[in-house]
Amino acid sequence: MSVTEPVPTPVLRLAAASFGYSDRVVVSHVDLTIEPGDVIALLGPNGSGKSTLVRGILGLAEHLGGEVEFFGVPRDRFTDHTRIGYVPQRHSLSASVRATAEEVVAVGRLSHRPWWKPAGTADAAIVRKALATVGLGDRMKTDVSTLSGGQQRRVLIARALASQPDILVMDEPTAGVDVASQHVLADVLHHLAEQGTTMLIVTHELEALELIVNRIVCLRDGVIDFDGSPTAYAAHELAHEPGHHHHLHVTAPDHHDTGPLRSPQVVPKPKGGEHA
Repeated sequence: MSVTEPVPTPVLRLAAASFGYSDRVVVSHVDLTIEPGDVIALLGPNGSGKSTLVRGILGLAEHLGGEVEFFGVPRDRFTDHTRIGYVPQRHSLSASVRATAEEVVAVGRLSHRPWWKPAGTADAAIVRKALATVGLGDRMKTDVSTLSGGQQRRVLIARALASQPDILVMDEPTAGVDVASQHVLADVLHHLAEQGTTMLIVTHELEALELIVNRIVCLRDGVIDFDGSPTAYAAHELAHEPGHHHHLHVTAPDHHDTGPLRSPQVVPKPKGGEHA
């Protein structure tokens, strides 16, 4: 008699879910299920509702209809918020706030203990591991105001990781940084994906992430118009917008690289009018 493996509970399930602001629906009738280990890129033109969908999932925009469940629990009854890590879109660190990378990442541990209890050795070890995971283990004592924009993004990803979430939600993690920093961030996300981290990533820079994600969800005018594999998405784009799909040139990884974070290098083809 064979033993049937239990079906894992979805990390997130949306059924006909709608979100918006002050009763104005921005995203409507979304059906979306995220399974453990999924790495999903959420795409769509400006104004399509990507950020509203993410904010709605997290309770930061109004839930105007349908169902939202985390780990099989309706969101209005879900209380274990440490299981959800969030890196928002507007996430530069103010130069007026003096703090080290270690101190910023340590904020991710606050929800795991009473406010009156000081951090312990276990918290310190988790903070060190989070910074090492994003390739900044040697910058623990560095003032974050002296770090580059890409390094600050990695500090904030480490802060989210320090809460030890079961899903990491990121809104445009590679936006506004140079191409070299995008590749470093892509290496970090590739490393997390290899570790089995479930991720939902809002992005415009699919070129930097296409070898990392296993699924693409595309929003258009507040509704999902595609949900499938990167290969199927390329065919979808070619069929619906000839001449406007993503062009990629993929090179093999450098096997002589001994760094801790390695992934295939993705080099976007230059587009008209852009400079390298």
